[in-house]
Amino acid sequence: RMETDCNPMELSNNTGFEEDSDYRDFEGTDVKDMRLEAEAVVNDVLFAVSNMFVSKTLPCAEDVAYINVETRERNRYCLELTEAGLRVVAYDFDQTDDRLQTPYHETVYSLLDSLSPAYREVFGNALLQRLEALKKESQS
Repeated sequence: RMETDCNPMELSNNTGFEEDSDYRDFEGTDVKDMRLEAEAVVNDVLFAVSNMFVSKTLPCAEDVAYINVETRERNRYCLELTEAGLRVVAYDFDQTDDRLQTPYHETVYSLLDSLSPAYREVFGNALLQRLEALKKESQS
């Protein structure tokens, strides 16, 4: 099983990414895809939580990535992202607890909705503002 550390800084520099010797073995696999998927998840909902980032210490593999999230209620979680979805694997950053049997969520929205009332409120308000803007656009 091939593993590599998640490092979001390497994502922003796509030039030369393929030539990087650490990644040569991964061509043709979806290692980069799971890391990119995790970054996309973070970018989608970062505005509605206190802090969220792909773990730099837990290993990314071709089938898994880990995301740290701190809700607006100041609760910390480590999330596991796999093909099955997202689930809480620990109640702190960069941790996993094999005893935790938390359910998988198909989307980050569903997971955060279940963990954080403040997330639900912020996300709902952002949605309402977007709808209002679209309504104004269509009326002009």
